[in-house]
Amino acid sequence: MSAPDALSQTATTPAADPRPDRPHLPEGYGVPANTEGMLPWAEAVARLERATSYWVSTVDAHGHPHARPIWGGMVDGTLYVEGSPQTWWARNLIANPHVSVHLESAQEVVILEGTATRVHPEAAVARRLAEGMRAKYAGQGYEPEADSWDEGGICRIQPRVAYAWTKFPSDVTRYHFDGD
Repeated sequence: MSAPDALSQTATTPAADPRPDRPHLPEGYGVPANTEGMLPWAEAVARLERATSYWVSTVDAHGHPHARPIWGGMVDGTLYVEGSPQTWWARNLIANPHVSVHLESAQEVVILEGTATRVHPEAAVARRLAEGMRAKYAGQGYEPEADSWDEGGICRIQPRVAYAWTKFPSDVTRYHFDGD
C-alpha cells in the first residue's frame, strides 16, 4: 500500500461468512481429523464485538515486529481499529499492509491474519462505529464522533484467514475468507 492509496473512500462489509476447516498442525497436537466440534464463525464475531483491546502486529520497514494493544469496534461483521496515522503501527501499515490481530485471552482465542486499509468510513458506518466505541469505552475519557476520523484514524481489517478456539485442540477452527 503506497501513501496515495493508503486511504479508501468508503468502508465495505464482507460478502459472506468464511469457510471453516481444521488447521494443519504437526503430529501430536491432537487436532481432530473431522469437523465435529468446530466453532461457528458467529461465535468468533461475538468475541470480537465484546473485546475492548485488540493486539495488532505489524512489521516495520526493517522487518522488525511491532505489536500494540489498540481500541476498535465491529460494524456489520468488519473489525475497525482506531489510532493516529502518526503511530508506529499505522505508519508500518503504509509500507506493509499485512497484519495479525488477536484478542487478549489465551483461553477464548480469535486471531485474524490479513491486511489493514486506512479508510474514511461512509457516514452510516462511521456513526455506528462511533456509537459502539463510545458505549464500549464509556468512562475512559474517549468520546469519538462519526466525523472524528476524517484525518484517517481508522483502519479496516480484511482477514485472509482466522483462527478460534476455547478448548484447544478439540474445537480449534480455521476460517478462510474470499479465495483463500
